[in-house]
Amino acid sequence: MRRCEICGKGSLTGNTIARRGMAKKKGGVGKKITGITRRRFYANLQHVKVRFPNGMVERIKVCTGCLSAGKVAKAV
Repeated sequence: MRRCEICGKGSLTGNTIARRGMAKKKGGVGKKITGITRRRFYANLQHVKVRFPNGMVERIKVCTGCLSAGKVAKAV
């Protein structure tokens, strides 16, 4: 599953909005929405070898936010 094993961050849902027409700013009559499709926003997950406090090394999925915040110690 696409979920960070440290903070639990996962995927979110949103919309892709298809538009046609010329913007009013460019001299048109305005953009019109022609379709809305559901989409997913995936968390930036990386497979990382992590050293746990008890000395165990395991490969887990961690989001880049946890990696840059230093919440995990990478195994060398």
